Amino acid sequence: MLNHGSNPQFSYPVHPRDYTSNTSWRKSDMLKQTLTTLALVAAFGAAGTAAAATEAYVTNSTNVSAANPEGVVKNGIGECWQTGSWSKDKVVKGCPGWVEPVAAKVEEKKPEVKQPETVVTSKKFVLKSDVLFDFNKSTLKPAGKDALDKLVEEVKGMAGTKDGAAVVVGYTDRIGSDKYNQALSEKRANTVRDYLVAKGAPADKMTVEGRGEANPVTGDTCNSIKDSKKTRAKLVECLAPDRRVEIEVKGTQTITETK
Repeated sequence: MLNHGSNPQFSYPVHPRDYTSNTSWRKSDMLKQTLTTLALVAAFGAAGTAAAATEAYVTNSTNVSAANPEGVVKNGIGECWQTGSWSKDKVVKGCPGWVEPVAAKVEEKKPEVKQPETVVTSKKFVLKSDVLFDFNKSTLKPAGKDALDKLVEEVKGMAGTKDGAAVVVGYTDRIGSDKYNQALSEKRANTVRDYLVAKGAPADKMTVEGRGEANPVTGDTCNSIKDSKKTRAKLVECLAPDRRVEIEVKGTQTITETK
């Protein structure tokens, strides 16, 4: 009988039962490793077959949610599994480094404001002398004052502007001498001017003119009526439109337009 203990070069022979047990353990270990490998392959295979929205991360369609729209696979502490093609500019929603894009602010277009434009406007008022004055007179009648009161605010408003002005022009008919008619037309123009100034019109912008019997508006309508004692009243009535006072007012108006 061999003494295995006295000779270290000898070892105990392996019992067949021990050999069988050792072999079974190795097979079990290999099987576990194989199953683990297959599980990993299956997991990555599922991720690879999912419709990946980005190549920078490992994705799986079962992970898709509002907070993780790309379906990125994460580890136990919430870190995203990156691939070799990952870079900072490929960060997706749900992973560290993601910044929610801010919608571009649409600026409301402001209306274009044109520079104020100054325009000159003018108006002419024609007043019958028979309303303003008695025949051959230059003193205002009550009816004449009423007529001027209706115009005074407009005259004040326009003539009172920076470049405003008003011209009062008196006219007579052709009855009488040129010299007399010229003087009468000037008196009537001055009477109207003085009244308007008394009501507030700017005196420094009010001028007067007397044009006598010039520029008759009746034309030759009354030529067939002779100036005689019998026909004087008829001629005076016919020539009434020629006896008048014209007030021409010019003023500036500022116009501002928007687009």
